Amino acid sequence: MKNTLVAFLLLLASSSLFSQNQPPFQVAVTGSGQQSILFLPGYSCSADVWKETIAQLGKTHRCHTFTFAGFAGVAPQPNPTMHEWAKSIVQYVVTQKLEKPIIVGHSLGGVLALWIAAENPDKIGKIVVVDALPCLTALFNPNFKSQPTPDCAAMVGQFEKMDAETFRANQYQNVRMLVTDTAKAGTVAQWGLRSDRATLGKMYCDFANTDLREKIASVQCPALILLEANFKNYGTSMTEQYKNLKTAQIVYADKGLHFIMYDDPEWYMAQLQPFVK
Repeated sequence: MKNTLVAFLLLLASSSLFSQNQPPFQVAVTGSGQQSILFLPGYSCSADVWKETIAQLGKTHRCHTFTFAGFAGVAPQPNPTMHEWAKSIVQYVVTQKLEKPIIVGHSLGGVLALWIAAENPDKIGKIVVVDALPCLTALFNPNFKSQPTPDCAAMVGQFEKMDAETFRANQYQNVRMLVTDTAKAGTVAQWGLRSDRATLGKMYCDFANTDLREKIASVQCPALILLEANFKNYGTSMTEQYKNLKTAQIVYADKGLHFIMYDDPEWYMAQLQPFVK
């Protein structure tokens, strides 16, 4: 009996340790080639947001597509943060022995790409940021100051207490402001509906509190910044946001909204393919 109890306790301990070491993402690896590209999706999105991109780049590159814990049906993990996700992606690069991979990130994933390249300038070959800013909140609040430890409880509670119909309506309403392609908009909304609400609230709060405007001065690799057409109206603000990223090449899409890969696909691939070649 004693031996059985000891074995059971050891099993619990090992299971706990295993769960703690689980990365906060799922990764699918496809394509072929010497050069690896890491594809990081945005807030609430699935790795499938990159499906059309990988259909092209997978012919010449090894593609690692991520879906983060708590998003689009992937099991959530407790207390997620942007920084912990960034560190876990770097650990993936190290354990997979990826040599100077390229990172392509959209929205929240684009901010993670900036963060990773800034903190690990020797490990990343290039980054592509698809419609993301070092500090989105500062675009609307010039006096914004990031908090070291933001209290996200209220935001998490707001998501968790929302009734099902309101949550569904909000998802579809918000997506309509981000995608002009109506079929794709429905897909994006469904990813949000399949996401864990506590994760949505926590990462919305953490994302809004992120300010990398000073940190990106440490980025050394080439950086392609693809911004939606509407951001042309904020040209001065865009320059100010990225002024410390000395390697930045900023280009504006011709049409569409936040999901540039859906709304202006030909232009998007015309920028992306030569840069990652």
